Amino acid sequence: MIQRREFIAGLGGAVAWPVMARAQQAAMPVIGHLGASSADDNKNFTVAFLQGLKEAGYVDGQNVAVEYRWAENQYDRLPALAADLVRRRVAVIVAAGADAARAAKAATPTIPIVFGTGQDPVALGLVASLNRPGANITGITVLASELAPKQLQLLHDLLPNAARFGVLADPADQSTTVQVIADLQAAARTLSLQLVVVNASTDTDLEMAFTTLSQQRVDAVLVTNQALYNRRTEELAALAARHALPAMYPFREHALAGGLMSYGSSLGNAFHQAGIYAGRILKGEKPADLPVQQATKLDLVINLKTAKALGLAVPTSILLRADEVIE
Repeated sequence: MIQRREFIAGLGGAVAWPVMARAQQAAMPVIGHLGASSADDNKNFTVAFLQGLKEAGYVDGQNVAVEYRWAENQYDRLPALAADLVRRRVAVIVAAGADAARAAKAATPTIPIVFGTGQDPVALGLVASLNRPGANITGITVLASELAPKQLQLLHDLLPNAARFGVLADPADQSTTVQVIADLQAAARTLSLQLVVVNASTDTDLEMAFTTLSQQRVDAVLVTNQALYNRRTEELAALAARHALPAMYPFREHALAGGLMSYGSSLGNAFHQAGIYAGRILKGEKPADLPVQQATKLDLVINLKTAKALGLAVPTSILLRADEVIE
């Protein structure tokens, strides 16, 4: 028979184990991930982020916990979601996009923040400079909006006989759209091209925008760098195919989703680097000491399957310049 004293001692051990487990769990650092869109829209980028975090020595659910807050494309929700992460006392906030980064910075002057954006973080007021970001924030920036004239040139190289090009832009993003359109108009004058600018700020707008571009009889479409467009890669490719419109996109992810061609940095790589930075901060490094990383490698990606579906013969000169050809 088990003696009463041994039985009580055994109960004491049984109680102690859950307490110890809870203590270990409480000690696990938590990363708050703040995004303007949805989990489904960002699933590929989340994989890249977690891979970067793993390379830095942290695995979600093992020695770190990642808590996600998604605004579901309702940008006015970002400040409250950022404040919620601050109340949660997370160790680091990873902010996906300029709007999320601004919300996170406004929410806390102390919790380290790692952002990823395709806009100039100095112009946005996120950091003092790229080399010395200062305060509690640093991150990754990719070349995007400033590449629009080059993207127009490449699209014209593909279609040298075309003269009328559509531009898909989001007027809600005034911080970049006005300058991008001005840059494109200047490039179009140099190339003797006519631009038709069509606005789209919502999913419903996208359908109408491509219908308008088709009715305007444009020869091809340039999709500018906008948060909505960068999340709707498959939808944009499908709309371009439905209207038989060759299209140029700002990121490789668009071409992988079925877009004709893209020229720019990889968003997946930016999220990967953000994961590495988050891990380095968890190990004790300070955001102020981590310079903002700039993605300087630019890739021209051609989707030959899409070109064939559109009945386009991609010139050998462009194929030789391509960094990646999808067949």
